[in-house]
Amino acid sequence: MNKKKEKILKDKFAIITGASEGLGFEIAKQFALEGASLFICSRSKRKLLAAETRLIEFIDQSQSITSMAVDISKPEECNKFYQSATNTHPNIDILVNNAGVYGPFGAINHLNWDEWVEAFQINLFGSVYMSNLVVPNMKTNKKGKIIQLSGGGATNPLPFISAYASSKAAIVRYAETLAGELVDYNIDVNSIAPGPLNTRMLNMVLKAGPENVGQDFYDKSIKQKETGGVSLELAAKLAVFLASNRSDGITGKLISAVWDDWEVWPDHITELNASDIYTLRRIAGRDRGKKWGDK
Repeated sequence: MNKKKEKILKDKFAIITGASEGLGFEIAKQFALEGASLFICSRSKRKLLAAETRLIEFIDQSQSITSMAVDISKPEECNKFYQSATNTHPNIDILVNNAGVYGPFGAINHLNWDEWVEAFQINLFGSVYMSNLVVPNMKTNKKGKIIQLSGGGATNPLPFISAYASSKAAIVRYAETLAGELVDYNIDVNSIAPGPLNTRMLNMVLKAGPENVGQDFYDKSIKQKETGGVSLELAAKLAVFLASNRSDGITGKLISAVWDDWEVWPDHITELNASDIYTLRRIAGRDRGKKWGDK
């Protein structure tokens, strides 16, 4: 008789923001398949209800799925969302900060300031606020997983997409800093770089055109559309790994779903955590073999 595969998130409760479509939905789906109960949100109630209906197909009687329309840029809505979540499940095991936007496209000095600020309110402040809400709960339980979605903007300049790039770099440094504060509570905080995904955000870039996003980025996006981009499932599988006990002790890292062999990291946990590898850092001249720039 074949032994039934153990669900590695069984009896876990996860909050996932921006989960009505794209990568957020795929993460919710993979979490559901691995046994987690879910509380999901996005700004669109219509899309959320459709997502919830689809996700129900992937759970059993021991799991639950609840959704709530939330704009995470608004603290009062985050508060209501969190309160509703803890009324459903008193213990929060996992938070996935997936909700994010590109913000305005174009040269920095020509951008709409309010739109630029709004991108920070969602990508940075919303994620920070949601993290701050769950941390006391996780501290009490002496365990927890906070997973932050990053992107190419965290590690590379993105001309003409400045709000996205700047806010994503900021949220990764916040996650690394939070990880240091929570290490004694067995709360792991990590960021995921999912790779180029063919989602609604890619369509926004193509619609904006080369005159707004730059010719180089537009050409890369066209090629990505044609080749299919990176699988959503790959990044979602990394999220499952980081949400599970298999990743215990891995914290404060920015992990590429595409390029990093993260499945073997638990075998090297001591070496990993004694190093600054897989973190944001300054590149000094000595790192590139230059002898003239460093003392």
